[in-house]
Parts: sequence; structure tokens; C-alpha cells
Amino acid sequence: MSYEMIALLMFASMMLMLMTGQRVFAAIGFVAAASAFLLWGDGGSEIAFSAAMKLMKWYPLLTLPLFIYMGYMLSESGIANDLYRMFHVWFGPLRGGLAIGTIFLMVVISAMNGLSVAGMAIGATIALPELLKRGYDKTMVTGVVQAGSSLGILVPPSVVLVLYGMIARQPVGQLWLAGVMPGLMMAGLFILYIGLRCWLQPGLGPPLPAEERRLPLVEKLRLLQAGVLPLVIFFSMTGLFLFGYTSLVESSAVGALAATLAALVKGRLTWQVIDDTIRRTLGVSCMFMWIILAALCFGAVFDGLGAVRAIEGLFIGQLGLGPWEVLILMQLSFLVMGTFLDDTAMLVIVAPLYVPLIRQLGFDLVWYGVLYTITCQIAYMTPPFGYNLFLIRAMAPPEIRLADIYRSIVPFVLVMVVALVLVMVFPQIALWLPQQHYR
Repeated sequence: MSYEMIALLMFASMMLMLMTGQRVFAAIGFVAAASAFLLWGDGGSEIAFSAAMKLMKWYPLLTLPLFIYMGYMLSESGIANDLYRMFHVWFGPLRGGLAIGTIFLMVVISAMNGLSVAGMAIGATIALPELLKRGYDKTMVTGVVQAGSSLGILVPPSVVLVLYGMIARQPVGQLWLAGVMPGLMMAGLFILYIGLRCWLQPGLGPPLPAEERRLPLVEKLRLLQAGVLPLVIFFSMTGLFLFGYTSLVESSAVGALAATLAALVKGRLTWQVIDDTIRRTLGVSCMFMWIILAALCFGAVFDGLGAVRAIEGLFIGQLGLGPWEVLILMQLSFLVMGTFLDDTAMLVIVAPLYVPLIRQLGFDLVWYGVLYTITCQIAYMTPPFGYNLFLIRAMAPPEIRLADIYRSIVPFVLVMVVALVLVMVFPQIALWLPQQHYR
């Protein structure tokens, strides 16, 4: 059997195991370990051992539990509630103002935790009930919460970009900076869509009643204090890192400490909050470590088979495709896989194939990391198995049906596709900021 056929058989076996409902790390790790043993006998066990040692020596891995801890601490301590009250008052007078304020809330939450799960939980439990109570269209606001929460994996400190950086061996600091402008651009496109649609159809997002808008200016200014703590946390973490005062790992530790101190200042640092935060952090961190270990092992076997060179020869040699045509096919494959896989599984499956090929085609791997992340955002909201669809279904009020959830994401997915195309056509949207900082 040729090496190309063995690689294809490995890939098919892994996909089959994933479709049977096996855990991602178990399916990928088992296929990798079994293939290594069958191909190289007892010596194949060295591949898994080497991958494990490589993982344990990877110092930036320490950032994962610290960022995850920070996100859960901010979520559990109720800081997001104060933020939403501030946006509620300042944007409420506009048509669709509360929905626009929700997008702003999601951007701030994203800049503090790096996970979409925390943003979804906050949006579904705080913003969504308030929007429905104010007479907002349930289909539109369901899409607002899903789209806004997806920003958590693009705006720094994005955990997904940290994972990509580890697997693709790219500087996490450059990846973070590369995600800033696309993330803000996408948030701006969401706001533009909401504003235009509510201007054309006022019934979808009515402004706050006059009596609720008549707050003294002093009271409105006092509500702005809710944004002080998030800004302090964000700049104490990313600011120190970008100005060179702290390393990436030290920056994540500063962020975790700042989030804990913020909860203490607010009087919400209870033993229950600490216990819940640590338990969730441990569970998610262990899951990520197992997945990365499986990915490294799978990638090592694939590399040993020469699968990357075979795929490169197929696309460029036999099919005669150009670099951009290959890139577009890669993005389309991400969109297809995103209908039934989460972002981590997608990265683990394709990184051993795509990252070396992207390098051979002459594309920037930092820029490609942003393209991958935007595609993950689209995949999060794509039926039938989009991650955010299940999260919002579990957290939303009973009047929001599954059909409403599926209808709600259509315009926002189209906006995300526009953003993806813009970043592909104009790479400097992602690359300008890291080039300015690291030149």
C-alpha cells in the first residue's frame, strides 16, 4: 500500500470515529498511535512519547489555563452585568441601540477572556432576556448574541490563536495583533447591519421609552465607571505585553491576577466563585492539553508518511492549481468541516496538512491564522452542528425555538463571509498592526 493511501486511510478512520461521537482527542490520538505502531512497530511508540515531551516543554502552554481562569473569573464575578447596564443606558435611545450595545459588550468581554463560551453565556443570560423584554425581534437578537460571542476567538487574548500559534509555531504576540483590526472590523460590520436594519424596520429594535432615558447626566457619567475595571484588566495584560514589559506567560498571569482583584474590589470574590472558576478552568485546560498532544502525534505520523508533499503534488502538480486557488479550496474545506466539528478539532485535523502547504505556497502564516479563526467563527454558527447554535439553544428562553435560531444566523454569517473575503483580498487588514509593532 502506498504512503498516500495510508494517509488517506488514516484521515478517513479519524473522521469515521469522530462521527460516531468519540471524544476529539481520543479519536485523533488512537488513529495516530495505532498507525504509528502498525507502520513502524515498537519504534512507533517513540512518536507519541516525543510529542508528549514536546508538549510539556512548550512554555507558552502555561498561558492557556491562565487565560481560561481569567475568563471564568470575570464571568462568575458579575462584572459583565455592570457593563451591560452602562451600554443599556447610553445606547438605549437609538433604534436598535440595545442590540448595538450588546455587540460593544461582547467586544469588551472578548478582550478580557478570549473564549466564545463565556461571551455566549453572558449574552444569553444578561442581554437576551432584556432585549426580548424591550420588544426587540427575537430572531434578530438571537443572531446578535451568537455573532457577538463569536468575536471571543478573534479579539486578543484569543485562546484559539494561542493554540494555532503552538501548532503552527508562530509568535502568539503577532497573532494577537493580527486579530485586532479584523475583529474590530467585523464588530463594526455587525453594528452597521443592525443600525441599517433597525432604521429601515423600526419595529425590530425600538428605542427605550422616554421615561427610562431621562437619567441625570451625573448618573450617566457614574455608570461609565463600569468600564474602568475591564479597561484596567485589558491594558494591564495586553498593554504590558505589547510594550515589552512582560512576556506572554507573564502577561497571562497579570490578567488572571487582575481579574481576581477586580472580583475582590467588587465584593464578589466568594469561595463558591473561586471553586467554580478553578473547576471549570481545570476541565477546559486538560481538554486542550489532550487535544494538542493528539494533534502533535497525528502530525508527526503524517509528516513521516510524506502526506504533505503528496497533497502539494496533487494540487499544484497534477491539478495545476495556483496558490490562491489552493487557498480558496482550503477555506471551503474549513467551512464544510465546521458544520460538524468545533474549532479545535478542525485545527488538529488540518494543521499537519495545511500549515506546511501554506508555507510552501508563500503565504504568511500569521495572516493565515486570522483566516482560519474567521472561518471558525462562521463554522460556530453554521447548521446543523454549529457550536453556538447548541449553546444558545440550551441557554435561551423557551419562546426562542430552534427554527428562530437557524433563521437568526443567516445575515450575520453573510457579514462574516464578507469580512473573510476582505481579509483575504487585503491581507494588510490583519498584517499592518503586527508589522508596525515588530518592525
